[in-house]
This record gives sequence, C-alpha cells and structure tokens, in this order.
Amino acid sequence: MKILLIDVYHFNKGGAETVCFNTGKMLEENGHEVIYFTLKWNKNLPSPFEKYFPESKETRKGLFRQIINLRNYFYYPDAAKKLEQLILDEKPDIAHIHLMWGQISPSIFPILKKYHIPVIFTIHDYRMVCPAYSFKNGKGEICEVCYGKSFYRCFTHKCTKGSYFLSIFMSAEMYFRNKYFNPNKYIDGLLYVSDFARKKHEQYMPSFKNKPNIVLHNFSVSIVNTGRYVSDKYFLFLGRLSEEKGIVTLMNAMKKNPEFKLKIVGAGPLENELKTYKEQHRLNNIEFLGYKSGEELTQLKKQAYFTVVPSEWYENNPMAIIESYAEGVPAIGSKIGGIPEIIKEGKTGYIFTPKNDKELAELIKKAANLTREEYLTMSNNAIKFAQKDMSKESYYNRLIPFYKQIMDIDK
Repeated sequence: MKILLIDVYHFNKGGAETVCFNTGKMLEENGHEVIYFTLKWNKNLPSPFEKYFPESKETRKGLFRQIINLRNYFYYPDAAKKLEQLILDEKPDIAHIHLMWGQISPSIFPILKKYHIPVIFTIHDYRMVCPAYSFKNGKGEICEVCYGKSFYRCFTHKCTKGSYFLSIFMSAEMYFRNKYFNPNKYIDGLLYVSDFARKKHEQYMPSFKNKPNIVLHNFSVSIVNTGRYVSDKYFLFLGRLSEEKGIVTLMNAMKKNPEFKLKIVGAGPLENELKTYKEQHRLNNIEFLGYKSGEELTQLKKQAYFTVVPSEWYENNPMAIIESYAEGVPAIGSKIGGIPEIIKEGKTGYIFTPKNDKELAELIKKAANLTREEYLTMSNNAIKFAQKDMSKESYYNRLIPFYKQIMDIDK
C-alpha cells in the first residue's frame, strides 16, 4: 500500500507531528510505502519529496508576502498545484491528513477528490468545530457558545489570543471553509485520538455521525517490559509552556509540597512569566529545564517518578502520558477532555479537578508517599495499559483494516 501522509511541518514541532512521523515509520516497517506532503520550513528534516513542498509563511519572500500569507490562510493555490504533481508522480492509494488548517488550507481537498484518493483525517484538536481550536475564550475559560455554527462569537469573545483581529480572521476562515470546502464532503474517514473528541465533534458537526470513524489512542514506539522504582522522586511536566496547560496550578500545588521536586521541560510563550512567578513565590523545589530532545529527554522521562498533566482545556490524548506509561511512569492528570480515558484512577495514576491546586497538592503528596510495592504495582499497571492500548502492534492492527475499509468504500 502507498500512503500519503499530510502535515503542515516536516519536523517534530508538536504532538501531531510526533504521531505523523511515528505512523510513517511504523507503516514502512510493515512494508508499506510512505509519501510525505508538508510545507517548507527552515527546520524541516531532509525528504525525497521536498521538491513538492510549497513555501510556508516562514520561507516565502517578496514584497507581497504578507498579502499572500493572508490569502493562503483561506485558500493556498500553490499547495493544490504541488500536491497534484505529487499525486501524478507517485500515485498514492490513500491520503492520511494530520494538520492542514490555516497553512496548507482546504485547497488540496478538490485535488484529492479529482484523483479519487480516499481521505482519512486524524483529529488532533478541535479546529473543525471551534475557530480557536481549543474551546477556550479570550479569558481562558472553557467556551462552547459557537455551537458549531455561530463562529462570529469567536470574535465577540476574543477567543484567539485575546485579539479581535485574529479572532475575526479565524471566524471568517470557518465560514469560508464550511461554505466552499465542507470537510464532510471531502473526508472519507475520521480517526479520533480520544472518544471525548469524537463525541464533541459529533455534537457540533452531526453529519460526522454517519462518517466511518475509529478511536485510536496515540501509540509509543517502544514499551518497557517491567515496572521500576526510582529513589529520586521528582515529578515531571513535559509540554508547551502556555496558558491552557495549567502550569500555574501545578506550581501552586508544588508550593504546598516544598519537600518534593518538580522538573518542567518545554518552552513556550509563558516561559518568562512562569520563571518570574517561581522567583516571586520562592519555589525553590521547581526547576525549569527548557526545551529538551534526544537522549537527554529520554532520560528525563525514564527517571521521573510521576508525570503531571494539569491541563485546563479539552486535552485530546496527550503524548506526555503515553510516553510516560511506555517507561513505566504513572501519571497525574486533570479530569478534562480525553485524559480520564487513559488514567485509571488508583491503578495507573490519579485524576483531579482542573484548576484545583489544593486537590492536586494532595495527590502529589499521596503519590510521593506510596510504598515501594504500591508504586511498583502502579508502574506495572501503566506498562500493561500501554502494551494493550498504546503499542505499535495494536495500533497497526487496527489502523490497516480501517484504511482498507475506507478504500473499499471509495471504489
């Protein structure tokens, strides 16, 4: 089978790219041919298909660069042109899209339809039903007042980074897309990474209820066989340093537990603000390590006592938990979005009410006071859950039949 994987980036920018590249490697390991279509970026990894990659807003030059960037947000003609040439040259059997909105744009939909390429779309966020993608308004509150159709409310609530300009832009793109390139018309199958995301999309886009779909939690490329115990009991936050991640709540919980350590790994727009907050509140048990990758990141994950995911938005299926389980590291996470689907209370970790630093502080203390035997049981439970639900093998064995199902429908 020849699979066309589509994403905005050809480097590991975030969770969606991690899943996209892991999927590509998994497919190749099982004898399939994988073709990539992304935009050009300065950080892109080498690719035999890069001659087909259109310019991104980062690499585009010229006097009218900004005007072209604005147009391409809605419709990117060169993306359609380049993809058509790639299809003519490579003749893929199926297309699997991860990210495209606002960058590649839905301009590629008619091309895929023209050449009868079945399309599967992995739902990594809520961009098909929420202009701001996260169901959060300009005040940082959970917000669903658009109801999947009244997208102007993204503007009235300043949902996109608290900006009227950006919010009206995102709202306009949603109206344009649904009128001229409605996803229900062009997408043949939907891959949800959490059941929560499936229900939320079907709530606000009811036509998706009749669309073939599958729920597949993200997978880890390798999983250890047995649990382990660590004497250096540090808690680990791994991810983007942004408002919706609930990092301040976590820091406040650590303030109530000065005897326990927290390591924060990642970068993002709140980095300086969070470091200032740490100094102001004298949180000497918290260490900011910045962005990490490769073996250094692997060791930080392996040696962690617990991973903490204190998200305050509808987190879909966080890779931080999946990668932790793969190393036998239990997790503490917010009871929101898809997180409760993968944290089994008292077995693989604990869940708490979002924004409740007191409740989180109590769980951190509870986790830290587990006996060696109790912790090893929890560590082994995390591994067993990962092996059953988050392994390459289980993912592949469910993904390929879904591919074939969509291809048969499209014949």
